[in-house]
Amino acid sequence: MTVEAGLEATADLRELTKEALRRRPGIIATLRMCTAPPLAIERLIGLAGAPPAMVRRMEKRAELPARMPAEEVERNLASVAEVLRRLLDRDLFTWIDRKSAPNDRERERAIAVVADRLAGSISNPLLRLGQEQRQLDALRAWLAARGYRDAADEADFTFDSMESGSFRFRANVPAAQPNDRNVNIPVDAVVMPHGAGRRDYPVLIEAKSAGDFTNVNKRRKEEAAKFGQLRLAYGRKIALVLFLGGYFDSGYLGYEAAEGIDWVWEHRPDDLAEVGL
Repeated sequence: MTVEAGLEATADLRELTKEALRRRPGIIATLRMCTAPPLAIERLIGLAGAPPAMVRRMEKRAELPARMPAEEVERNLASVAEVLRRLLDRDLFTWIDRKSAPNDRERERAIAVVADRLAGSISNPLLRLGQEQRQLDALRAWLAARGYRDAADEADFTFDSMESGSFRFRANVPAAQPNDRNVNIPVDAVVMPHGAGRRDYPVLIEAKSAGDFTNVNKRRKEEAAKFGQLRLAYGRKIALVLFLGGYFDSGYLGYEAAEGIDWVWEHRPDDLAEVGL
């Protein structure tokens, strides 16, 4: 779905209504980039109070849910449209407040900016994944050089039965919560130190990278929430270490330290020895 199609379907955003969303559900990806600031899909879902499956189906498949009652579909479409209208970037779409159609220059400028935002929203997650994989490759090399064995091929691998001197990437750590609901918490790496006993826990490592300070301070609660769940299940003996690369300021580091989370910079992997590896 192109930016031009999104503007065309909404009369250059002057008719951003539930009817427009019903006719062209797929324009929602473009419309998220028309707000100030641009909305992540999770944020739009939360603000609109709409069912996540419905909004994701609109964006990914350009379809409305087939089995949802019509009245509920209409109510959710209206809510999504209202949130998008309220948050439109009026400094970019200057014609909205003057209640007239844009001229060619205004429209071309708006299309260029929204297209750039849309491209960034697609490419940034891919770049983060690539950076994370590079960090894990560096971590793997550091562990292998110190005699650690990769347990990736062990079919019967479990978090609580790791042998000393072994590690595994992309592992799920089971954690029973107070409400008796079992959850699996994904962790980038679990490493059982050399000489560890059966009652010891592996060191958990999360690879994190950032190209600026803004995004990390928005996401700093994610690790704290994950660590909180782990401590509820395993107590204070469980350790989570952040393997950091890029821009992480004192505000981020102080927040994580207050939660009991340590960190190691990727350019100083030998510091992992300080956390028992």
